[in-house]
Amino acid sequence: MAGEKYDFEQTFSFSPVLSKKFSFLQDKDVLILLMKWSMFGRISAQCFSFDQSFHPGSTQMFAQCFFRDPKVKASLRKMEAGTWVPLEKPVVSVDVEVVPCTKVCLGLFDPIYSCGILRPSGQIVKCYHDVYPDYDELRQMLQEEDSEHYFVVGREERQEFLFLLFKHLCLGGELSQYEDAIDPYISTTKQIYKDLISVQKHPETKKISVVSTVLKVSVHDEYGRCYPGTREDEQTFAYMIVDPFKRHVTLFYHSYGVGTFTGC
Repeated sequence: MAGEKYDFEQTFSFSPVLSKKFSFLQDKDVLILLMKWSMFGRISAQCFSFDQSFHPGSTQMFAQCFFRDPKVKASLRKMEAGTWVPLEKPVVSVDVEVVPCTKVCLGLFDPIYSCGILRPSGQIVKCYHDVYPDYDELRQMLQEEDSEHYFVVGREERQEFLFLLFKHLCLGGELSQYEDAIDPYISTTKQIYKDLISVQKHPETKKISVVSTVLKVSVHDEYGRCYPGTREDEQTFAYMIVDPFKRHVTLFYHSYGVGTFTGC
């Protein structure tokens, strides 16, 4: 059960895969967009190898072992007061939520193009909001269930990792400068998704399918939630993406706040 405390000997061991490079962290155009969206310096990914077979039924144990592993803890950082600091205190528990991840194309977003959220040019339609100035129909669809467009993307598809990734990018960081058109959000979502997710082709049918398991995680020490942040926030997130064949796990995370505007 999520959040339950476990006392067991570690059954997985992990090592950083230092050679692994993520294109979205190397691509200058993507980094410029992340700066614009106030996510640069606060969003990243790290890859680790593990030593035993992963099974979907072992997600809780796997995540617990991961965040207790000495090599993982030595390389992990959390954001405090705008600075990345190490996780120093012992991990007591890990909350784990399995996130559906089945999509191998962008067809999930097709309804957004034909329901009134966008103009034919791809420009996002602006709308009035009592709280947020410069609001638009896209963010309203993403955030507000009473929006007339909320379910143009179905309830199950809204739970897909591909959609959640898109939503995270659209909402951005604390000082995000929102896009006037949808294309930058879609293209960046596609690039990051391809970076994170592993697929395979069936030898007979040639059908491509996702082999990765995606876990949304939050970590607790003796004082409460400590990673990816001490406060619950939709835009402070951490996902573990497990490739059971390569025995790799990628930790993809973001800490909500004001992005860093130098170093790109």
